[in-house]
Amino acid sequence: MGMGALLLPDLSAFGTPIDPLQALDGVDVKIKKELADVALNAAKSKGASYADIRIGRYLNQFVATREKRVQGVANTESYGVGIRVLVNGCWGFAATNNVTKDAIAKAAEQAVAVAKANAKIQGEPVQLAPQKGYGEVSWKTPIEINAFEVPVKEKVDLLLNVNDVAMQNGANFVNSVIFAVNEQKYFASTDGSYIDQDVHRIYPTFNVTRVDRESGKFKTRNALSAPSGKGYEYMHARPEDKVAGIVTRYKGRYDMLEDVKEAARVANEKVKAKSVEPGKYDLVLDPSHLWLTIHESVGHPTELDRVLGYEANYAGTSFLTLDKWESKKFKFGSDKVNIVADKTQVGSLGAVGYDDEGVKCKKWDLIKDGILVSYQAIRDQAHIIGLTESNGCCYSQGWDDVQFQRMPNVSLQPGKEKLSVDDMIKNVEKGIYIIGDGSFSIDQQRYNFQFGGQIFYEIKEGKIVGMLNDVAYQANTQEFWNSCTAICDQGDYRLGGSFNDGKGQPSQSSAVSHGSSTARFNGVNVINTARKI
Repeated sequence: MGMGALLLPDLSAFGTPIDPLQALDGVDVKIKKELADVALNAAKSKGASYADIRIGRYLNQFVATREKRVQGVANTESYGVGIRVLVNGCWGFAATNNVTKDAIAKAAEQAVAVAKANAKIQGEPVQLAPQKGYGEVSWKTPIEINAFEVPVKEKVDLLLNVNDVAMQNGANFVNSVIFAVNEQKYFASTDGSYIDQDVHRIYPTFNVTRVDRESGKFKTRNALSAPSGKGYEYMHARPEDKVAGIVTRYKGRYDMLEDVKEAARVANEKVKAKSVEPGKYDLVLDPSHLWLTIHESVGHPTELDRVLGYEANYAGTSFLTLDKWESKKFKFGSDKVNIVADKTQVGSLGAVGYDDEGVKCKKWDLIKDGILVSYQAIRDQAHIIGLTESNGCCYSQGWDDVQFQRMPNVSLQPGKEKLSVDDMIKNVEKGIYIIGDGSFSIDQQRYNFQFGGQIFYEIKEGKIVGMLNDVAYQANTQEFWNSCTAICDQGDYRLGGSFNDGKGQPSQSSAVSHGSSTARFNGVNVINTARKI
């Protein structure tokens, strides 16, 4: 998933190419409010009982390199308006990239017409959870350096330096990229909210490959960075941002040059490492790995639309059916397992002040002491699980897509007792320490799964004794989380995540983070993934 960002995408999907300096221009909030009022008034005049408008300007910058050359530099902008209305208990939606009063009024009328047509076949009217209006408010990602203000040359120089360090330390091939995003989002609704938000995200990453010429074998290692809800200051690591260990990991900020040097060394070690013996192992899972397991086995199955069967096209529904939640005793995991949803966590990809239907974001429990206690729900779902308000997790990837229920940041809470990674490993007799994310597979109910990783170390009698290859573990979600016996404390807590969480049909992407401290899972089945000839 992480290395998908290394391939320069089809830019037509992200917007129109622009000069980098154009990204620094803005749209006056007073103009946005005038345009919003045009849409809301037009929708109400045509019979809408509720209406909202999102005026979105989405900026993306890609800088991609390979070895000694620049593969591509792209700056894109997508700018337009999406209008959603409720008429006769049914949703309607229309969008336009012609951001003028006349075009917006026409789009609002089209949205009403769509809703009226849909209402003729609607089985049950939409029930919206009440939402107070906030008036004119704003929110901005608390950044120190706007990545779009940093010259492209500075980024190119950094990436070519990264590649040079990798090659000097034994890599045969290396790709590197910096991806920056700025979402300028304005939301207004007939509830009385006018919300202006400025959201920033950044993702530096690389992939190094080491080839053993004699055997023909090759191994790779990806960056241990995490996509982050920060500005370019993320690239300026401080000593306190580095987590020491058998390999250096990062929290808060990231040292790309240090990481690529170590990656080249590790890739060389991986070529020579022995293949794993299948069997039962206690797993010690680093946050740089565990985030993906959380995403697939906790984040997606607690999405209420999957639970209800409304979402099935993209990777299935969920085994966490309503009867399990209603029982108030479904044992999702051990009593060590506390998992929260949180759209407010500073530095996370999903952090915003308000979601895409004007709900103020918050934090809530999904799994409490191992028990399933709630789901992720938006305004038209809240009544289904007895909520009086939305959880504030509605999102659209762009102005031209309708907003719907999307995953907030979903994170495993740290252990309550002081526990370091070294202390955890000391108590493992037969285990594997896994760092970094890799391949994965999970079934259509988010139940049976298999996960790989980046780096694997064998643990014997409380000590790391060497590197392993070809490791993947298999379990079902409930079995796996009930095998969790220890979680390191807050001092080890770190975020991972992805820019590319796909959902819906047509598919939309969203950016989401998942935090954890290193955690131990006992007696998990490990298989050998090596190709046998």
